[in-house]
Amino acid sequence: MKQTLLELMRMSRICRMVLATCLGSFILVIFYFQIMRRNPFAADVCCRKGSRNALQELYNPTQSEFSSAAILHQTRRDQVAETCRAHSASSRKRRVLTPGDLKHLVVDEEHELIYCYVPKVACTNWKRVMMVLTGRGKYSDPMDIPSNEAHIPSNLKTLNQYSITEINHRLKSYLKFLFVREPFERLVSAYRNKFTLKYNSSFHKRFGTRIVRRYRKNATQEALANGADVKFREFAEYLVDPATLRDGPLNEHWQTVYQLCHPCHIHYDMVGKYETLEEDANYVLRLAGAGDALRFPTYAKSTRTTDTMTAQFFSNISSLQQGQLYQLYRQDFLMFNYSTPSYLRLD
Repeated sequence: MKQTLLELMRMSRICRMVLATCLGSFILVIFYFQIMRRNPFAADVCCRKGSRNALQELYNPTQSEFSSAAILHQTRRDQVAETCRAHSASSRKRRVLTPGDLKHLVVDEEHELIYCYVPKVACTNWKRVMMVLTGRGKYSDPMDIPSNEAHIPSNLKTLNQYSITEINHRLKSYLKFLFVREPFERLVSAYRNKFTLKYNSSFHKRFGTRIVRRYRKNATQEALANGADVKFREFAEYLVDPATLRDGPLNEHWQTVYQLCHPCHIHYDMVGKYETLEEDANYVLRLAGAGDALRFPTYAKSTRTTDTMTAQFFSNISSLQQGQLYQLYRQDFLMFNYSTPSYLRLD
């Protein structure tokens, strides 16, 4: 009996030690996030031997062309920080990030970059560019890479694949950036791409059938089986339904940037915008020292979702749904300095 008791006490100590080690690792990550929020150069920034890295060029530019852009990007960083402070003051919730939250952060070791990809914000072309940057000469022209190949997970390494120590080092030393877009334009773009095009049958089956079943009265058997004709009104109802959130996180194509990239936990050094895509993207490449050999693909897609088109879609939903959608994406509007759309009917 005594021997059994001693054995149980020893096992209890071991469990406590393991638990303390795990908690310590996550506390270390969160401690870094808070330090970097105050000062991105709290630790010495290492760079490739004999050169300055992108992070150093951003904050301490040696070229005049970088100096003028630095002011703009400081303003964008300040906007994010101010929104995060306001949100933190008004929220009782305190969230701790886990490595699983870092799966959208693509890492380029050679140029010391971390890119948080946001679907429907030139995500495919940015993944192509990252494949060129990390491909060690395998690729030279991003547009030679098929779009489906750009989305194969094994072609790019993400931050959640590293150890806690390695994650901390890269978050401190690498330039971290993301690209954002007017939230409702991005939402309508996602709807058009995933629910109105015949080739996206996987989305029709996975989400369309569920949406039709829940929100369409007297749905036909064909619609219930295929989910290929989801209306924007039904999609909006799905997004604001509390049952949807209980099902789990939103799909990445319509999840908020706030939830995908965690800008209140991770200090992003640069926030690029879809509205100034080529200018901001090529600025990143020049900071990384890749601008002479690589340019971001020119975007001339005639079918892109515009503000006018977005207004037309929103005219087909109720003022209640409009207000609910605005509340869902409110943090993205505030954080990235997008005005409340004039077409909204917020009663």
